[in-house]
Amino acid sequence: MEECEVLCTRLAIMVNGSFRCLGPIQHLKNKFAEGYTLIIKVKVGANVPQRTDKIKEFVRTTFPGAVLKQEYVRLLTYHIPSKTYPWSQMFGIMEKSRKQLDIEDYSLGQTSLEQVFLQLASLQRF
Repeated sequence: MEECEVLCTRLAIMVNGSFRCLGPIQHLKNKFAEGYTLIIKVKVGANVPQRTDKIKEFVRTTFPGAVLKQEYVRLLTYHIPSKTYPWSQMFGIMEKSRKQLDIEDYSLGQTSLEQVFLQLASLQRF
């Protein structure tokens, strides 16, 4: 799917022999994407597990429905399915809590084209 995002100006996805969507990639993401991806990197130092737990609790209470997809050393990857907050407000929330939670870096992005494809492909009948 990454190749499609780089090379294509328009994309079509078929399910059960019918076009489910056709259009520019950003339009498809806006129409079919569900939520955001949040990646948080915890600062190096003492008590990393304790600070990681604090961040997990913050995400759980601040972004209801957030699902921890991957945890690796100091890196937490979440899928936030609801669009309760606009993107700009989510950035504001993360910036305000960055120092308090000892966050080294974070990334907040739109759901990927691959996730849109998988969502539509789940409708396929066999």
